[in-house]
Amino acid sequence: TIKAACAARTVEADLRPIVEIAQQIGIPIEVMSFVGSSPIRWYAEDWDFELIQKRSASAIDFAVENGLQITYVTEDTTRSHPEILDRLFRIAIDHGAHRLCLCDTVGHATPDGVRRLIDFTRKLIDGSGRTVGIDWHGHNDRGLGLENSLWAAEHGADRIHGCALGIGERVGNASLDQILLNMKLLGWIDNDLSKLLLYCKTVARATHFPIPVNYPLVGDDAFRTATGVHAAAIIKAQNKGDTWLADRVYSGVPASMFGKEQEIEIGPMSGESNVVYYLRKRHIEPKPALVGRILAAAKATDHLLSAEEVLQVIKEHPSQ
Repeated sequence: TIKAACAARTVEADLRPIVEIAQQIGIPIEVMSFVGSSPIRWYAEDWDFELIQKRSASAIDFAVENGLQITYVTEDTTRSHPEILDRLFRIAIDHGAHRLCLCDTVGHATPDGVRRLIDFTRKLIDGSGRTVGIDWHGHNDRGLGLENSLWAAEHGADRIHGCALGIGERVGNASLDQILLNMKLLGWIDNDLSKLLLYCKTVARATHFPIPVNYPLVGDDAFRTATGVHAAAIIKAQNKGDTWLADRVYSGVPASMFGKEQEIEIGPMSGESNVVYYLRKRHIEPKPALVGRILAAAKATDHLLSAEEVLQVIKEHPSQ
């Protein structure tokens, strides 16, 4: 289900336009009101605890009084003191916040830290007797954005934030597409993800964000192999008539589950089986002399042969 949400600081000047828009269009908008909670942020901003408490309570009251659900977002949660979080979370719950968002704003957390933080928050909520959700918002500065998100989901967060292709501040947010991919393979969700590839490519075009060739699922090399041993195993599985096996023998991610297929290319690490498969896939008779010439051309390069390069070899020796 797609629902509208809008981020805002814990100040009425940010919240009022959200209320006005929601009233004008007649669609509820979830308010995600954020405030820094870490000592390093407070020191940089010259904030104190009394100010943060006052802003938090006032913002939540304003949203609730105007009929909007509000998620209370503690920015830099993972570098905040437990006693500060305890007080801020209790204020948020008492004033009517329907969710608490735990933020790893600078990608500081480790998986075990994620687990401990969520356990801490869940116990606090359970002790309040209220029904309040827990969000996890992770960044990827240490390369742990995906792993932390999966740990958060496993250990009690009931909503996980992410961005397509991980696009975001600095090195990015947790990759929404990779979160969904892993949740699907772990059996946590049963959604049809056959359009996930199209979604990512659409986002890449719209944002002018180049997708690395080795990016999981979406990159050009995600399901492409030119290594002789790998290709041979895939081909043998296909020759058995076992498409399930062929899709998994050298892939931890089944291509067909996400609207793709395994691809076999020709390069310097290829063997004859690569060339034979490649030609038959394109309805070209794999005559031994032709196979040999294409393989020799591949061995003389430092890259995968393009379709144009393969066709050029065929044109130069049409009878072979």
